[in-house]
Amino acid sequence: MRNSNFPKALWLVVIIGFIALYFFGLNFVPLLGPDEPRYAQIAREMFERNDWLTPTLGGFNWFEKPILLYWLEIIAYNIFGVSEFSARFFSAIFGLLTIFSVYRLCRRIEIAVEKKGFYSQNAQGLARFTAISLATSIGLIAFSRGASFDIILTLPITLSLVCFMTFELYAPHGQSDHDFRGYFVSDLLFLALFYVFIGVALLAKGLIGAVIPLGVVFTYYFFQFRFPPRLFVFSLFWGIPLAVLVASAWYLPMYLTHGYGFIDEFFVQHHFQRYTSNKYQHPQPFYFFWWVLPALTVPWIPFLLIAFWHTRNWRRGIAQIPSDYLRYFALAWMIFPIAFFSLSGSKLPGYILPALPGAMILIGDRIRRFVKNHEYNEWLIFGISSGTIAVCFILLALFVKGFASHETVKFLIEKADAEGYKNAKIYNLHTLSHNAEFYGANRLAREPEGKLKRFESVGEIADDIKKTGKTGVVIVPLEYVNQLTANELVTANVLADNKELAIVGVTLK
Repeated sequence: MRNSNFPKALWLVVIIGFIALYFFGLNFVPLLGPDEPRYAQIAREMFERNDWLTPTLGGFNWFEKPILLYWLEIIAYNIFGVSEFSARFFSAIFGLLTIFSVYRLCRRIEIAVEKKGFYSQNAQGLARFTAISLATSIGLIAFSRGASFDIILTLPITLSLVCFMTFELYAPHGQSDHDFRGYFVSDLLFLALFYVFIGVALLAKGLIGAVIPLGVVFTYYFFQFRFPPRLFVFSLFWGIPLAVLVASAWYLPMYLTHGYGFIDEFFVQHHFQRYTSNKYQHPQPFYFFWWVLPALTVPWIPFLLIAFWHTRNWRRGIAQIPSDYLRYFALAWMIFPIAFFSLSGSKLPGYILPALPGAMILIGDRIRRFVKNHEYNEWLIFGISSGTIAVCFILLALFVKGFASHETVKFLIEKADAEGYKNAKIYNLHTLSHNAEFYGANRLAREPEGKLKRFESVGEIADDIKKTGKTGVVIVPLEYVNQLTANELVTANVLADNKELAIVGVTLK
């Protein structure tokens, strides 16, 4: 890259800016949607009874997801107390660590290109621009600010693939592929860490934590029309047991404690049935992830499209230059998860997040070339990245909290508590507000098996109130409020609404 007049210190401003952004407002934006409050509450129940093994929700076993997110939230609750900030803290940390991991991989590529004398293929700037573009991609910003499993899975998958690529980069190629001569202890260490982080990924989100890394690796070799080196093939026989051993830190005691019921719910229902059917009602067309992943790269979509277009000019066959290794690997890192999840019967945007680092490596490579072509282009990249950070700060400070107030029942429940209903049971009428799991903890009416109960009439609520006391609180869509206010069984006091749901205090007549 030619020398330019661009002040390198400005990139330090961008780095400080995105680090601050990842933590800004974690405490004042309520937990949103059904998942954030649910996962935060599961961790709170484990935290309150000092149980690091069995996830529960409302006191009932909850075996849908593995343990890593809950462990992290429990640690944060111990440090900071129970809050939205604590529930999201390690998501932000994992997002930043994902950026750093990808940066270190790309930096190794830069150094390897220089050491091997490929001066015509100078990769200078690859690490910087990949890290900056990944850090300012809307997908990583959004998911690193949420208490969900997707970013918790993305980091160990990223670390496993970084370790594999480091092994691949420095391991000998050619004749020595057929034996184990030429390998160093460090090569074997990175290969072992590849499997260790697969084990961590299994703790993060189940079997997909192994499917994606292994699938990406074999897709990478397929793109080059070559077989994996014998050492890697041999490593499968000890590496997969190593990954299982790491994951057994939770899976084994869970099985010993809960038996086949855990296996059936966790693996059969929430792995195989979720993938092969629409049992959990998240259908999307086959091409869903082919537009979701580019959307996650905003504002860098043009560079992704250009990078994908230029794959037709890549040298075919076995890569010879370290930066070529990385391009093949990044393409496999992006393509395999898209192809795999496109076949799933259940599709949610977060599923594809582990593919984002691969896409951003391709983007970083194109940005590097773009800046290399003209020194003033670096100012444009700086403007896009710093502008994205500034816009996100403004949206969080001025608009997101107001928008979020319509997507949460936090303020409705706080209003009811302030009006004297702090200990009243909470009912869902003609709706199911999973958002209330965290804010109305231990007060929600449930089915005998533990799921939230949806009431379809005021009479059902009145019958339940008779068993527990004279008052209750009802969360109800605005169009059904009149069923409470006009009913002869209860006296209804409409306390507040968020433009979609109202919260109504009811007392038996």
